[in-house]
Amino acid sequence: MAIRLYVGNLSYSTTQEELAEIFSEAGSVASASLMTDRYSGQSRGFGFVEMATDEEGQNAIRLLNGRNIGGRDLVVNEARPRTEGGFGAARGGGGGGGARSSYGGGNSGGGSSYGGGGGGQSSYGGGRGGDRGGRGGDRGGRGNADRYDRDRY
Repeated sequence: MAIRLYVGNLSYSTTQEELAEIFSEAGSVASASLMTDRYSGQSRGFGFVEMATDEEGQNAIRLLNGRNIGGRDLVVNEARPRTEGGFGAARGGGGGGGARSSYGGGNSGGGSSYGGGGGGQSSYGGGRGGDRGGRGGDRGGRGNADRYDRDRY
């Protein structure tokens, strides 16, 4: 069975082909991929290599973890399983769905893990939001103006 390895601390100039070549000395490489920045396309300095068997994967960890490649000591270990849910799933998420007002916080939830909404609150500030328990009011688009305008209403 194939084993997926995390490879960290890579030089930003390393290519997928070079990564596969480095790991081929430990065994048969099923796939090699580098993680790149979505907008610039530049390498993020880490990637994943899938070795054909568990034994080859363990051999790659033993041989390559800590090896200096391109002036950097590689970090090689078994990759953790992927979590479902896409971006931010491992961070706990935010409040419930629902409308967001233009002043941070809002009517029935929000979506920000930094204080988006506590249901039924006024449109200026939101109350305690998200799973992080942050203050909803000062996170809105008006900055500190909320602090002073709140006394008027």
